[in-house]
Amino acid sequence: QVQLVESGGGLVQAGGSLRLSCAASGGTPSPYYMAWFRQAPGKEREFVGCISRSGGNTYYVDSVKGRFTISRDNAKNTVYLQMNSLKPEDTAVYYCAATSRGFGYVRSNDYTHWGQGTQVTVSS
Repeated sequence: QVQLVESGGGLVQAGGSLRLSCAASGGTPSPYYMAWFRQAPGKEREFVGCISRSGGNTYYVDSVKGRFTISRDNAKNTVYLQMNSLKPEDTAVYYCAATSRGFGYVRSNDYTHWGQGTQVTVSS
């Protein structure tokens, strides 16, 4: 049973960058399709993007296209979320998630494994 642990969150000014990491233990993420979600205060959890098992395919929500990039290093059992040109509206707790269902699922209910989340705060 894989456990996911996010890191890399913090406080950054608008226009800045952060890179989040999601490390897997107790298994490897390579059998899984991985995704990032986020949840802002008072809002529902929102899909950010996902990546295929090989890393060859990615898919993003429109609001982050061109600014965020998901990658994975299966040898290190780690998935990354590179966030550039950050905006105050990107402020949220960011979660990584894993599913064996397939690529391109955007609902949180489709994912079976979750990390504890890492806070990202973007100041204006």
